[in-house]
Amino acid sequence: MALDFNMPVLVVDDYNMMLRIIRNCLRQLGFIDVDGASDGGEALEMMRERHYGLIISDWNMEPMTGYDLLREVRADGDLSRTPFIMVTADGTSEHEVAAKRAGVDDYLLKPFNAGALKSKIESAFDARS
Repeated sequence: MALDFNMPVLVVDDYNMMLRIIRNCLRQLGFIDVDGASDGGEALEMMRERHYGLIISDWNMEPMTGYDLLREVRADGDLSRTPFIMVTADGTSEHEVAAKRAGVDDYLLKPFNAGALKSKIESAFDARS
């Protein structure tokens, strides 16, 4: 999969400030079509109405966590190939292992900058090439 800066990207986080930070990082990198959702359920609804080329989701959200969202996306035949990056402040290896088992493309610890996000996006797309 080639990296396309025109593809729509969905950012999922229950903190508006974090949504803005990730959106700003994506725009710094050149992405122009960035949507936001405040939880996994809202994100799933949006993904079923519009094809996104990349999902970036926080782990800790209510009522549907990013981990649950990842599992739903991977179980849905129409969504399962969408690159998915999990973002979290929890650096425990259990979370990272669980996310990898559930099919995450990459895992990013907060805090991060646009360069770190770019690296994770590139590795997610390289893995799908």
